[in-house]
Amino acid sequence: MKKLTIKDVDLKSKRLLMRVDFNVPLDEHQRITDDKRIKASLPTIRYAVDQGARVILMSHLGRPKGSVIPEMSLKPAAERLGELLGKSVRMAPDCVGPETEALVGDLADGDVVLLENVRFHKQETDNDAAFSADLARLGEIYANDAFGSAHRAHASTVGVTEHLSPCVSGFLMEKELTFLSKAVANPERPYVAILGGAKISDKIPVIENLIDKVDRILIGGGMMFTFLKAQGKEIGGSILDEGSLGFVERLINEKSDAFVLPVDCVVSDTFDFKSRLIGETEIVSADAIPENGMGLDIGPGSVTVFTEACKDARTIVWNGPMGVFEIPETAKGTLEIARLLADLTSKGAITIIGGGDSASAVKQAGVAESVSHVSTGGGASLEYLQGKILPGVAALTDA
Repeated sequence: MKKLTIKDVDLKSKRLLMRVDFNVPLDEHQRITDDKRIKASLPTIRYAVDQGARVILMSHLGRPKGSVIPEMSLKPAAERLGELLGKSVRMAPDCVGPETEALVGDLADGDVVLLENVRFHKQETDNDAAFSADLARLGEIYANDAFGSAHRAHASTVGVTEHLSPCVSGFLMEKELTFLSKAVANPERPYVAILGGAKISDKIPVIENLIDKVDRILIGGGMMFTFLKAQGKEIGGSILDEGSLGFVERLINEKSDAFVLPVDCVVSDTFDFKSRLIGETEIVSADAIPENGMGLDIGPGSVTVFTEACKDARTIVWNGPMGVFEIPETAKGTLEIARLLADLTSKGAITIIGGGDSASAVKQAGVAESVSHVSTGGGASLEYLQGKILPGVAALTDA
């Protein structure tokens, strides 16, 4: 589905209402600890400023659930954006209301204002019609550059589009849709999906949508143990998604050739994620997990098997870590896969990292700039890979 982009409209002297994703992490002193989401929308914001638009940005931060929570104010984001742009960014007292309307009315060409957290109003997540109209009154043209929120039918992503035209994508949104559409609709082959994470139930729709599209699916992370159990193997104290066991058994019976499973794993008899407490680790065969052992990462043999399964791939989608990558003792498998994808990218493969933990993993491995695309939307990319139509994308004007 082709959508108009910000380059398709005349922005000169127009009030451009733009949804961005400035949901950045803050420390206890309200300082931004990672500004990658702000930087991701810089190309679109700079383009709009250079074209003489009067830029009105809106975003959420955290989950205030309709209450004004000062610790979730977007003021730090406005300050950081101003530093990155090299110009003043005004901070609105709210996202709607007379004061905000007056501030927007005073904007000159090239000015930028950031509205206060839209989720300070419950009407945002309710996609309330009156609230949507109040937001829309601030702009003349709407742009969405917040792919990470495109799977939500909220006032700032969908409701406003009923009052403004045209509604276009920003450069970040356009890039996300270009890469993910290739993976879903027209991938270069061989096409490999690498899926990890803890629960299979979260990935069932993705597996169902990809199973007949990909050439093979590599399974890692906590998911692997449900697959091993479905093969009749003992998994000790490893995580088991018991509710998905029947689904996996049917998959293995019907599509066994489509899956590549780990052949070994890192286990420990003691593990507490919250305290980062972990006992002695050892590498064991996937056929020989001890009764008191918890599988926490894929082993080196599995990395070798996965490397072989990916060596001729032309398109690779990765969603979900291979183990508990937040702890050094059980991070190696995930980081090795991240480095593998960077290497394959250098050899011409298209590599798409599906946001969330996988995005954190490529950053941790130091290869975020060495893969084809790192999605900014974990939930949105997952739903797109499931074949779902994202409300925030569907609402944009067709090209």
